[in-house]
Amino acid sequence: MKISIKKTVIALLSSFICTTVLAQTVLVDKVTDPVEWVNPLMGTDSKYSLSNGNTYPAIAMPWGMNFWMPQTGKMGDGWGYMYSADKIRGFKQTHQPSPWMNDYGQFAIMPVTGRLRFDQDSRASWFSHKAEVVKPYYYSVYLADHDVTTEIAPTERAANFRFTFPQTDSAFVVIDAFDKGSYVKVIPSENKIVGYTTKNSGGVPDNFKNYFVIVFDKPFANTHTWSDSLLSTKQELQANHVGAVVGFKTKKGEQVNARVASSFISLEQAELNLKEIGNDDFETVKAKGKQAWNEQLNRVAVEGGTPEQMRTFYSCLYRTLLFPRKFYEVDAAGKVVHYSPYNGKVLPGFMYTDTGFWDTFRALFPFLNLMYPSINAEIQEGLSNTYKEGGWLPEWASPGYRNVMVGNNSASVVADAYLKGIRGQDMKALYEALLKGANNEGPLTAVGRAGAAYYNKLGYVPYDVKINENAARTLEYAYDDFAIYQLAKALKRPKKEINLYAKRALNYRKLYDPSTGLMRGKNQDGTFQSPFNPFKWGDAFTEGNSWHYSWSVFHDVQGLIDLMGGKANFTAKLDSVFTLPPTYDESYYGIVIHEIREMQIANMGQYAHGNQPIQHMIYLYNYAGEPWKAQHWVRETMNRMYTSAPDGYCGDEDNGQTSAWYVFSALGFYPVTPATDQYVLGAPLFKKATLKFENGKQLVINAPENNGDNRYIQSMRFNGKTYDKNWLSHTELMKGANVDFEMASTPNKDRGTKAEAFPYSLSNEK
Repeated sequence: MKISIKKTVIALLSSFICTTVLAQTVLVDKVTDPVEWVNPLMGTDSKYSLSNGNTYPAIAMPWGMNFWMPQTGKMGDGWGYMYSADKIRGFKQTHQPSPWMNDYGQFAIMPVTGRLRFDQDSRASWFSHKAEVVKPYYYSVYLADHDVTTEIAPTERAANFRFTFPQTDSAFVVIDAFDKGSYVKVIPSENKIVGYTTKNSGGVPDNFKNYFVIVFDKPFANTHTWSDSLLSTKQELQANHVGAVVGFKTKKGEQVNARVASSFISLEQAELNLKEIGNDDFETVKAKGKQAWNEQLNRVAVEGGTPEQMRTFYSCLYRTLLFPRKFYEVDAAGKVVHYSPYNGKVLPGFMYTDTGFWDTFRALFPFLNLMYPSINAEIQEGLSNTYKEGGWLPEWASPGYRNVMVGNNSASVVADAYLKGIRGQDMKALYEALLKGANNEGPLTAVGRAGAAYYNKLGYVPYDVKINENAARTLEYAYDDFAIYQLAKALKRPKKEINLYAKRALNYRKLYDPSTGLMRGKNQDGTFQSPFNPFKWGDAFTEGNSWHYSWSVFHDVQGLIDLMGGKANFTAKLDSVFTLPPTYDESYYGIVIHEIREMQIANMGQYAHGNQPIQHMIYLYNYAGEPWKAQHWVRETMNRMYTSAPDGYCGDEDNGQTSAWYVFSALGFYPVTPATDQYVLGAPLFKKATLKFENGKQLVINAPENNGDNRYIQSMRFNGKTYDKNWLSHTELMKGANVDFEMASTPNKDRGTKAEAFPYSLSNEK
């Protein structure tokens, strides 16, 4: 009997193990409903000292003007939603691009029951992720202290709320217009509340307001307004911090709906924006939102990945389609108009905002040019409007000019769009804006070029003239000059002008220190900064060290290889990034900033994928004849640095850039050098991917042997013909193409090793 039992147990254990192994290797053949694979909570398990994304669940439409989020943080806290929190203070309309930039155009709505409570602490309710449903187009949560379920379904500029109340004579909805100047008016005869909020974090004119309108489908049993901590019976209040409370008598399970919209133009325009909902009920708004997301996500269909890879891919794709957000509205005549965050006027035409080009020029904007050029055409028109209204192109906009980060990377964003075929924008104005930005200091340090006079005279921004992060600025200016050079050729500008920017594009050479083999700050007299610690973050560099920024020669990798003494030295230096210990010197900051900590704990040496300066570096092996190392490290980074979980990123997500890196890399290629026609090869993650372009053509990427072990390209075919280059042409892809990869578990060290296979470098131009 004991032997029989033992055999049965062994058989059951064997069956369980086999079933578990099979479950782990199950692949998803096809995704027909991609939005259901998105986890908007990816990256929300973050805090000031350590970022796993620094995201919030954006309940919104693709590029929508208004986002909604459950608010766990206090009013004014950039960390508005933290996965580790256990209380919700309200449901906030938000325009926050990141916690570091904070918010504007914000107000909150919160249901309560029992005692009338309206301040943010007393109205807060415990909640659990177990009773929370989070999708891009729909949010639901149970508020335990109030026995209320709140649901949200958004449109681009409006949203439908649905509150399910218990049986009570004391059901309330609190509207909080926030501090720093707000207004609210209750109109009981229309079941309506209107108002405005002025709270912002900068980048706005003096007349900035976000006007809102809220219409309920149930008459108010009672109404109040409030100012700071004082309740009032007045129907209208204007002060530093005001809000309203409307009450209802409800039956158990009764649902009260509220339609909400806002405008940066006027209350009348907010009413027009509310018409986005029209007569649709909650379920219809929800269904339309799901359809809108699927329409965009289905443009990139991947097959043959694990469930976790699918979730991570579509969660990253969702993040790439949020920013920059629409800042324009449609007036009563059906015309596109916008409130200008640059001069405070209401003007015709498109406007987008909430993006930092230092982050997003690298992959986010190239992805738009590849997959959503019609959106970037509107963005480009908006940029020309920005220049006409503010006199400069922004480098970080939220919603207007913000004094953050370095570089003049609007040059890349404008040039890459035009060179990839986007038309309709005012190129005369945009090119004029690029030249102005390239040759002048702007009204803010982060507008135009800080140190422009030094750079134009010496070819670099000196270390000893009190301009911070000078080496980073120099390296980025050199690439930006390359982008202008490329655009100038396309626009057939005068030869002298073209040659000037071609020459400036080589300025990166001036910072190369042959004694260390790295980039180094240089003094005004031509001597290098001393002492020099290549592990020192900040100082001459931006949110990184010399090991990170020495690769910021996007446009002339061959030139960098030559400086470093040839391909063998170059690839050895690349290898060192991964083999060096995660040593750091934080003395410039005085604290260990979160970007440093994220590198330290990643166990990938000096490779700091959680921040942008080094994200292209892996692909540089393709320029030196060792493409299999790029294939290895791209897959390694995707496997180790990304999951769909709340801690799923390895640093700040940053307005779609870190997500766009994953999306591109999972497809098998990456735009190392925007403003060229090329994408540099990595290795595809999925067995198949189909990209549906706006021109009606398709790119089909096949890699049938792809799996966890097979990360190396053995051979490649482009439209049926053997293909041995380490790059793909944007122009050829846009014609429609089939790319076939043969994948294996061991590298092919013969493919892609000859100079003819290498991607573009400026030094190779004849």
